[in-house]
Amino acid sequence: MDAYDQGAGADRTRAPQPEPEPEPAPEPDEPIDPIDRADSADPIDPSDVTDGTGRADRADRPEGSREAAAAPGAEPSGWPRPSQPSQPPQSPRPSQSCPSPSPSPSPSPQASQASQSSQPPLSGVAALSLRYQLVAALALAVVAVTVCTHLGMVFLHVAPSNTLSKQHGKAVDDWVYPEFEQNWKLFAPNPLQQNIAVQVRADIGTADGGVRTTGWYDLSAEDGRAIDGNPLPSHTDQNELRRAWDFFVSTHDTDNRPNGQRGALSQTYLTRIVLLRLAREDAAGDGGTVQRVQLRSRTTNVPPPRWSGEKVSDQPTYRVLPWWPVPDARPARDAKTAGAVQ
Repeated sequence: MDAYDQGAGADRTRAPQPEPEPEPAPEPDEPIDPIDRADSADPIDPSDVTDGTGRADRADRPEGSREAAAAPGAEPSGWPRPSQPSQPPQSPRPSQSCPSPSPSPSPSPQASQASQSSQPPLSGVAALSLRYQLVAALALAVVAVTVCTHLGMVFLHVAPSNTLSKQHGKAVDDWVYPEFEQNWKLFAPNPLQQNIAVQVRADIGTADGGVRTTGWYDLSAEDGRAIDGNPLPSHTDQNELRRAWDFFVSTHDTDNRPNGQRGALSQTYLTRIVLLRLAREDAAGDGGTVQRVQLRSRTTNVPPPRWSGEKVSDQPTYRVLPWWPVPDARPARDAKTAGAVQ
């Protein structure tokens, strides 16, 4: 007891030893040297492990957590359990809102020069200077006015007579003649009001030396029958005989005498057409020969419409031509063969 007391009293009378001052905690931004940490007397607390930036979690943890971590059987806080594998950190989910547009940087001089060089060069009138552009515009305006004036003058020349063409007829004629003369009328002011049929008959020399005269063959009616109901009529059926008769009438007077050098040509042309048509009809027969032909025209007026009060004659008029000898008369079969070959 005394010894215990003495020991207790000795301890009681002994001066108290000063407690060692705790080491100051490292600054948050100051990295901890692992060598200094290994030399320290304190055991390494797993919770004191830095997160890679050199910053320890000791300052953010309460004092009692160190002893709790050193207790046997206790799991250090902050460590993943062995049964639960660590999962990789997930990237933050992108924001649903539209990102704010960042201001576009100003183009550099090199980029502006490259963009200018990539543009195609100007061509045509746009490549000219302002002075030449004005000259080109003036030239185009002069050409447009000239073309419009020419079209207007030609229109007045071919159009039916009207107030404008009567007042400026002299100017229109000076512009049109002689380079731009037109011999047709745009609106046909005088359409045909008559039907003209060309007919022919022939004197045939027979094999026994006699002569017989055929009846009248209506050549225009034959052309009409070939055209009616035909969606693609022949140009020969439509215009050959009609143009040949118009050619003859325009080169002969009312007494059937030629009024120019083309009169004989028109008579020969019309005679040739007539012989081909007679050969087609086999008018000469076997052994016969066409010696001469005679043509006539039968003209009838087109009846006016019922609502018109115009009165015209419905009786036909005839223009009979003299007999034309056939030079080098040959049998009709030879003429038919020649027509087929041509």
